[in-house]
Amino acid sequence: MMKLFISGHTGMVGSALLRRFQQVSGTTIITRTRQELDLTDQAAVAAFYLEEKPDAAIIAAGKVGGIHANNAYPANFLYENLAIATNSIHGAWKAGVRRLLFLGSSCIYPKLAPQPMPEDCLLSSALESTNEAYAIAKIAGLKMAEYYRKQYGVIYHSAMPTNLYGPGDNYHPQNSHVMPALIRRFHEAKMEEKAEVMAWGTGQPRREFMHADDVADACAFLLQLENPPDLVNVGCGTDVTIRELVEMVAEVVGYQGTIVWDKSKPDGTPRKLLDTARLNQLGWKPRIMLKEGLTQTYQSFLAEKESNRLRG
Repeated sequence: MMKLFISGHTGMVGSALLRRFQQVSGTTIITRTRQELDLTDQAAVAAFYLEEKPDAAIIAAGKVGGIHANNAYPANFLYENLAIATNSIHGAWKAGVRRLLFLGSSCIYPKLAPQPMPEDCLLSSALESTNEAYAIAKIAGLKMAEYYRKQYGVIYHSAMPTNLYGPGDNYHPQNSHVMPALIRRFHEAKMEEKAEVMAWGTGQPRREFMHADDVADACAFLLQLENPPDLVNVGCGTDVTIRELVEMVAEVVGYQGTIVWDKSKPDGTPRKLLDTARLNQLGWKPRIMLKEGLTQTYQSFLAEKESNRLRG
């Protein structure tokens, strides 16, 4: 029997974790909405842990967004994510929680990290300036988990997922990530019968994408390990060009118009691919292929839109 707290259960990753652990017999899942528990409130978080006394916790809550949001609100991203990390980890330790998995992001790695990016390149050089605030908060969280494990003997460890997509994503026109932004843009272009859709840059940069259900399965796998690594990348180990991604989204959505590339717009980092050798050697690999996952996610987008549950 395990009593498991999943923070951020209403978000894309949290809801995937909820679906995954509902399949695990003998697991009692504890959740709190943002209205029920403000994770930036240290006293409230400490009181929650002492009252519920979970055996384990997965910290999937956080303030997230794309380049525009990270650039526009760096103070918010740093404060909220740092507060969530410190309150969640320290509160768990004080309440006697023995197991905790902290979820970070691939943006913790340096801007000029080797490709694919191994865990060991962390803090080896400067971060990407556009998401530095978010990355610093996540690095502080994973280091806090590592040091609480080292000093107190608790099994607190971290997983760094690659770019994620799936049901329950945020489709905000300005503040969303590339995948949901593309799904929304092509869907609206199809509905409005637009002759063309504009895409930024050359389409040459390469990016890695993983379905949220695969990340949830990796988390379940990591929680079963007696001696997990302090930090492990969670990714596919393969990537696609932005051009390939854009064309795939257009095909899945059913948009028949022309894609026009605005090469005056910046491309961003040429490549961001995680080195997943550490996780693969432990015995886990993803199962959902990109085209399959995209098709399923578009169907979820339509269902969420129809029922007025669409985020953004």
